[in-house]
Amino acid sequence: MRISDLLRNKGAAVATVSPETNVTELLERLAEHNVGALVVVDDDGGIVGIVSERDVVRRLNERGPQLLDGSVAAIMTKLVASCTPEDSVDQLSVLMTERRIRHVPVLVDGRLAGIVSIGDVVKTRMEQLEKSQEQLEAYISQG
Repeated sequence: MRISDLLRNKGAAVATVSPETNVTELLERLAEHNVGALVVVDDDGGIVGIVSERDVVRRLNERGPQLLDGSVAAIMTKLVASCTPEDSVDQLSVLMTERRIRHVPVLVDGRLAGIVSIGDVVKTRMEQLEKSQEQLEAYISQG
């Protein structure tokens, strides 16, 4: 299965935030969209980072509550792992496991075209396993 198949099922909408956004507003947007990470984009829509709940919690532990008034740019991950619609879900699973990341933006010609979370990958895997089980049960019952 390809990333394009996964996006076709889940949709390609991506919540984004600017680097200048303060962390309190970031938290509001994470809650509003019910997501664990937002892609950080510049004024031209180019990806400059990604920021997750994990980034907030770790930096809050290090810097204290004044972090909430700071900018997303100060806590975002700047080196963003990405994939393309042509990549396989298997390739993405390996990337997520090796890099210990949970959210990967999908790029087409360098532009943001979607985002895939570990939850999306797990859901796809479960659907594939259920389908395989149904096929095996049908095969066995046909004798």
